Amino acid sequence: MASFAVSGAGARLGVVRPGGSARSGGGERRSGVDLPSVLFRRKDAISRTVLSCAGAPGKVLVPGGGSDDVLSSAEPVVDTSEQHEELQIPDAEQVVEEKAYSSAAQATSAAAEESSEVDAAIKAKAPLVEEKPRVISPPGDGQRIYEIDPMLEGYRGHLDYRYSEYKRMRAAIDQHEGGLDAFSRGYEKLGFTRSAEGITYREWAPGASSAALVGDFNNWNPNADAMTRNEYGVWEIFLPNNADGSPAIPHGSRVKIRMDTPSGVKDSIPAWIKFSVQAPGEIPYNGIYYDPPEEEKYVFKHPQPKRPKSLRIYESHIGMSSPEPKINTYANFRDEVLPRIKRLGYNAVQIMAIQEHSYYASFGYHVTNFFAPSSRFGTPEDLKSLIDKAHELGLLVLMDIVHSHSSNNTLDGLNGFDGTDTHYFHGGPRGHHWMWDSRLFNYGSWEVLRYLLSNARWWLEEYKFDGFRFDGVTSMMYTHHGLQVAFTGNYGEYFGFATDVDAVVYLMLVNDLIHGLYPEAVSIGEDVSGMPTFCIPVQDGGVGFDYRLHMAVPDKWIELLKQSDEYWKMGDIVHTLTNRRWLEKCVTYCESHDQALVGDKTIAFWLMDKDMYDFMALDRPSTPVIDRGIALHKMIRLITMGLGGEGYLNFMGNEFGHPEWIDFPRGPQSLPNGSVIPGNNYSFDKCRRRFDLGDADYLRYRGMQEFDQAMQHLEGKYEFMTSDHSYVSRKHEEDKVIIFERGDLVFVFNFHWSNSYFDYRVGCFKPGKYKIVLDSDDGLFGGFSRLDHDAEYFTADWPHDNRPCSFSVYAPSRTAVVYAPAGEEDE
Repeated sequence: MASFAVSGAGARLGVVRPGGSARSGGGERRSGVDLPSVLFRRKDAISRTVLSCAGAPGKVLVPGGGSDDVLSSAEPVVDTSEQHEELQIPDAEQVVEEKAYSSAAQATSAAAEESSEVDAAIKAKAPLVEEKPRVISPPGDGQRIYEIDPMLEGYRGHLDYRYSEYKRMRAAIDQHEGGLDAFSRGYEKLGFTRSAEGITYREWAPGASSAALVGDFNNWNPNADAMTRNEYGVWEIFLPNNADGSPAIPHGSRVKIRMDTPSGVKDSIPAWIKFSVQAPGEIPYNGIYYDPPEEEKYVFKHPQPKRPKSLRIYESHIGMSSPEPKINTYANFRDEVLPRIKRLGYNAVQIMAIQEHSYYASFGYHVTNFFAPSSRFGTPEDLKSLIDKAHELGLLVLMDIVHSHSSNNTLDGLNGFDGTDTHYFHGGPRGHHWMWDSRLFNYGSWEVLRYLLSNARWWLEEYKFDGFRFDGVTSMMYTHHGLQVAFTGNYGEYFGFATDVDAVVYLMLVNDLIHGLYPEAVSIGEDVSGMPTFCIPVQDGGVGFDYRLHMAVPDKWIELLKQSDEYWKMGDIVHTLTNRRWLEKCVTYCESHDQALVGDKTIAFWLMDKDMYDFMALDRPSTPVIDRGIALHKMIRLITMGLGGEGYLNFMGNEFGHPEWIDFPRGPQSLPNGSVIPGNNYSFDKCRRRFDLGDADYLRYRGMQEFDQAMQHLEGKYEFMTSDHSYVSRKHEEDKVIIFERGDLVFVFNFHWSNSYFDYRVGCFKPGKYKIVLDSDDGLFGGFSRLDHDAEYFTADWPHDNRPCSFSVYAPSRTAVVYAPAGEEDE
C-alpha cells in the first residue's frame, strides 16, 4: 500500500512518500481502550486475558535437503502473545429481534438472487446449474501447525491461546448470530434495505443522541424523517412506498444521516452506503441511494473461472490505466485493457482503489465508503460489466481490499461517525496510525467484525470478485504495525505481546468465510514480517491465507540496483528468492505499484534513468546503459518468476519498463512541523500508463513487452512455479552464473557483464534431449541473437553439480536461457 496521509476533518491533502519502499513495515496497531457500547451487549461478556510466551532465538525451518535445494529454503518464523479487551456479545432477546428482520431480509435476498439467476440463464441461453450448498466448516483442532513446523512447539502457549480465541468467537457467532454465513450478511439488515412495502434504513451509532435521515427526497429537512433508537444504539426508520407504489427515495437521490453527537451536529454518509459521489465543484461527497430498476441492473452472463494452478497477476489501477492524462473508466478498462492483459498471458487481474476514497492521491488506501465502488470510474453496473468481461476472457478478478485502516476523513468516512473517537476504532493513540494518518479498527468489537466480514462478503457476492489481496496485514497483526521494526526471524517477534490477537482472529474468520462460501476464491495477504502459519489453513492452526506477498524480493532488487552488478552476489539473490516457509505459498514480484511511485524508481528507471528518453528508438544507436538495462530487466523478471514463489505479480506498464513514475494530481501540502511539500499543479501527466510505448514496433520497449508475454506463456504451458520439483544446482560467484531446475525446465542465468561461456556444463535431473524454449537474448526481445534456437542439447551420464546427468551450452553474457526436454516444447 502506498504511504499517503490525509489530514482530518475531510481535508484531502496528501503526503508524498520521501523515498524508499512505500511500505517497508506495512503495519500498525493499537493500545488498550474501553469500547463504546456495541449493538448487542451481554452483561456477562467474556473478558479477554493476556498470555505471553518467552521468545527463543528462531531458526530457518528446513524440511530436508541441502542449502541448494529450493524447497529446503524457508522463511524465518516467530513468536506472539497479546492484550485483549472485553468482547460484547448479543443478548438473547436482541438475537430474536435480529433474526426476525434478518430472516426476512435473507428471504427477500434469496428471492432476488433466484430471479437474477433465472434472468441470467435466459440471457445466456444456458440451463441453470444447481449450486452445491456452501458450508463453512467447523473449527478443527488447530494442531497440525506443530507437525509442519516442530519449532512452533516452543510457542504452543500463545498459538493454542490464539486458536482458542478463534474457536470462542466462532462459537459466539454460531450461538448468537446463526453462524458466519448469517453474520456476514449485515448489509441485508443495516444500511438501506428494500421490501415490497417500502425502505428501511438502520445505522449503528450509539454515540448519537438524535438522528434523522435527510436528502433530496425530503429537501434535507431534519424534522421530516426522525429516526428512533433502540437500547443498543441502532437508529431506524421505515419509509413506506408512495401512493403510486414508487419508493419514497428515488434511485440516485443524495442521502445522509444527520446526528446530534458529542462533537456537535453533523451530517454523515451512511456507513453501509453502496454508492457515493462528489458533485462538480463540491468538496464533500454525498451518499447515493442506489437501487436501479430491474431493467438497468447488470446481469452477469459468464461463469467465474476456476482458480488456476499457477497465479499470474496483473496489478492495475482503473483511473490511471489510460495513455491519456485523465481519469479512466471501468468501461474503457473493460474494452481496452482487459484484452491486453489476456494477450500478455496473465490469468488474473488485481484491481486497486475500488472502495470509495475521497482523496484520489491516496491510491485508494484511505477508504471512506467501504461498500461503495469508486464513482470516479463509473457506476456499480459498469464495474460489474468489467468483471463479467474478465470472466469471459478467463481472467480472475482480485480486489485490493483495505481492512487494515480507514481514512481520517470525518466528513465522508467512518472517522468520528457518531461523534465519538471509539465508534469503529480504538480510541487514543492505539486508534491512530502515526505514519499513514489514518484510523485503526477495533477488531475486538462485535459490530466491527460484522461490518468487515459483511464487507468482504459483499464484494464477492454482489460483484463476483474472485478473491482479495488484503492490504497492510502486517499493520493489523502487530501493535507496532511493523514500523521501525526489523524482523530477524526470532519466533518471539511473532508470538508475543506485540501481536494483536484480535486482528489475527479476524483474519482467521474472514479466511474461513471466503474459503467456506467461495471455495474457488483466492486470498492473498500483504505481510512483510514473515509471520509463521500465515498461509496454513485455519483448521490446522494457521491464519488461512492462500498466498503471502513475497515483499522482501523487490526490496532486495532495489538494494542491488543501487550498486554495480559487478558486485552482485549470486548466493544472496538465490537466498532472497527462495527464503520462504515450507508449505506456505508466496506471490513474488520485482516491483508493484509501491516501487513505481514518485519518490522511488521502477527497475527500468534504476537501470536506464534519463537514457530512456533519448535512446529507446530502434532507428538510432543504443548506448551501453540501455543495452545493460534491457538485458538485466529481462533477467530480473525471469529469475524472480522462476525462483521467487508459487505466484507472480506485475504492476501495469512495468512489463515493458514504463519510463516514468506515478504521481497523482495534487497541490502543495503543509506538514505539522511547518515544512511544505510542493504539489504538481494537480497534473495528470504522471498518472497514466503509456501502453502505446510498449506497442510501438519502432521502440525498444516493444521487445521488453514481448519478453514478458513469452515469459507468462511459458509459465502457462509448463506451470513451473507450482512444480513439486525445484532445485538450485549452481550459484557461482566468479562466473556470475545461477542454474536451477523448476519442474522439467532448466534455467541458466549468466549475470556476468562481459564473459560469455562456451561448452558450459549444466547439471540436470532428467536425461535426454533438450531444446531452448525461452532466450532473453532473442532479437524479438531486443537482444543480440547469439544463440541458435534449432540446436539440440543431449545429456550425458556425467554427474555435475550434484545432478545425475548434464549437458553443455553456450551461455552469453547477461542472458537467461530456459531449456526443456525436446518434444515438450512448442515447435
